[in-house]
Amino acid sequence: MPHLMHTFESMRSKGYRLTPQRMLILTIVADGDDHMGVDQVFRKARETYPSMDLATVYRTLHLFRELGVVTEVAIGDRRHFELTDPNGKHNHMVCRVCAGAFNLSPHYLEEFQRTLVEEFGFEPDLDNFTVAGVCSRCRSFQ
Repeated sequence: MPHLMHTFESMRSKGYRLTPQRMLILTIVADGDDHMGVDQVFRKARETYPSMDLATVYRTLHLFRELGVVTEVAIGDRRHFELTDPNGKHNHMVCRVCAGAFNLSPHYLEEFQRTLVEEFGFEPDLDNFTVAGVCSRCRSFQ
């Protein structure tokens, strides 16, 4: 909860109002099971705030993404969100069979980033990098 309080204060200092809807949505994502779909956040929000509409959830999650409060990851054809890790960035591996999402530590991408910079002069944005493939569990069934 201290991270949420810091996030609330940071938003307030940047001039964003802390509406009950925003506070609720952020709390739901923070308490959620890692990567939450918009529909999951919406259903949970309606339990507490029955007049919540889907557009508010979308707008709020996109605002939080722009502010760096949440991370967005594509899982299949849907967007999922999770609270940004205050201790550093992490990336994702997404299984195209079961749609599972797994965290990928940024240290695995450091060499890749160095190579792109040294060989091509290209500075990649790896803050929200997703690798698609097949997880070990699904590979064992193939």
